[in-house]
Amino acid sequence: MKQIDRPLHLREGEVLYFDKPLTWTSFDLVNKFRYRACRRMGIKKLRVGHAGTLDPLASGVMILCTGRATKQIDVLQAGTKEYIATIRLGATTPSFDKETEPDAFFPYEHITRQSVLDILPRFTGTIEQVPPIFSAVRVNGKRAYDLARKGKEVEMKTRTLQINEIELLEYALPLITLRIVCSKGTYIRALARDIATALESGGHLEALRRTRVGNARIEDCLSMDELEQWFDRLGFAYEPEFEQKKDNPSSTPTSKNN
Repeated sequence: MKQIDRPLHLREGEVLYFDKPLTWTSFDLVNKFRYRACRRMGIKKLRVGHAGTLDPLASGVMILCTGRATKQIDVLQAGTKEYIATIRLGATTPSFDKETEPDAFFPYEHITRQSVLDILPRFTGTIEQVPPIFSAVRVNGKRAYDLARKGKEVEMKTRTLQINEIELLEYALPLITLRIVCSKGTYIRALARDIATALESGGHLEALRRTRVGNARIEDCLSMDELEQWFDRLGFAYEPEFEQKKDNPSSTPTSKNN
């Protein structure tokens, strides 16, 4: 996105790449961008959507679409994803990450670098995965995480996924860091659980950064701290078709209460 060097057509439609900060939800990013863009453009409304959710405890690539470009969301979020994931061995949590406290502890001293390398090929290619209970997967019309937080039992169905690559980047027990290239719908938290189990231990996700979605790479992403400067440099295109709609009373939708 940083290579864009022209005024922005936000109401007509743009596809923009952002580096989502840690602890922000996907909707936080959408709402903060919409607020800043509307304020700078002097408008009240702007259609903005995101192509693929990223957990609050993860950072990295998020694609935002504005205006008519929101029609591209389904295609964009289907792109191959790349993650850098750090797994903490020796302890499990109900959420499979640091959102919840450890609920069980396991030995991990027996795990060698070679044993990690030996089991990783089991998780490449087409695999079956059970999503975490603490996830946005719908169960009987309700989000699984809503049911889990109420203490209700939830039966998660197995999914078929594609893992293209897994590479061991760092071995420093109790932590191991992996680069993972995978299909849409992969829960890296669940993969962390399954890899730890295969190593005859337990584990949960310590840190996660998404570095690619389709053609969008982290080095092309803009941080929210850079956004105002980016707006200053590029400015906004004059979009007369939207000005005409705003000024023409006949184009204003009537209230549903009328």
